[in-house]
Amino acid sequence: MKIEVTAFPRAQQGSSANRRLRGAGRVPGIVYGANQASQNVEFDHNALLFQLKLEAFHASILDLALDGQKFPVLLRDYQMHPWKQQVLHVDFQRVDKNRKIHMRVPLHFLNADICPGVKTGGGVVQPAMNDIDIQCLPDDLPAFIEVDLKDMELNETLHILELSLPKGVEPVIKLKHENPSVVSVHVPKEIVIEEEAPAPVTEIIGEVPAEGEEAAAAAEGGEKGEKGEKKESAAGEKKEPAAAQKKEPAAAEKKAPAGAEKKDTGKKGKE
Repeated sequence: MKIEVTAFPRAQQGSSANRRLRGAGRVPGIVYGANQASQNVEFDHNALLFQLKLEAFHASILDLALDGQKFPVLLRDYQMHPWKQQVLHVDFQRVDKNRKIHMRVPLHFLNADICPGVKTGGGVVQPAMNDIDIQCLPDDLPAFIEVDLKDMELNETLHILELSLPKGVEPVIKLKHENPSVVSVHVPKEIVIEEEAPAPVTEIIGEVPAEGEEAAAAAEGGEKGEKGEKKESAAGEKKEPAAAQKKEPAAAEKKAPAGAEKKDTGKKGKE
């Protein structure tokens, strides 16, 4: 089924003109190729956005309608707004039906659930690529390439050169030389989640305060310690003179009677 794209000639150019176009619900674009001069065109935004969501739109020969004429084109590039659903610019290439074209075509995997490697082997289909670069004439271009997996066994891999491609379609030269894998069937590896070793715990008798409480308690303890030291030092300073005052009179009182007794005994001896 052919997809038709409607384009309109675009006279104005430049970033300012393109901003005005986008504000009016249009998309600036360009058409080039087939040994003809490039032509500036514009498209209806909503219609183009809808077509860009179709898979076939990206890998098919399209009919571009412009100025009452239709000619085959390929979608070559388009730019989207970073976060809006808005197409900013689009490029189309004219197609020469007698020259081979290079296109990237999506792969469709069939019968993945009934292949022996999955059904009896317990494996899982693991695609290595979802599209493939091919070259062919425009009339031979497929919208997608089917990959039938009904005969795939467990631990089997399918490569590029083993694919059944449509008539007139072949991989690009680089893929022919490298012959990379396309899809394989393997038993999924077990995911081992290592348990983290518990952090060493120090036994504390009593209730363990929270971090905030612990800091507050440490601050209070420091204040209390400072206050205690101040009290002790103050008490020591006060007690020392008091003790000294008490000891001096006591000593004087004790020594006085002893001296008096000695004097009395001396007098008695003389008598």
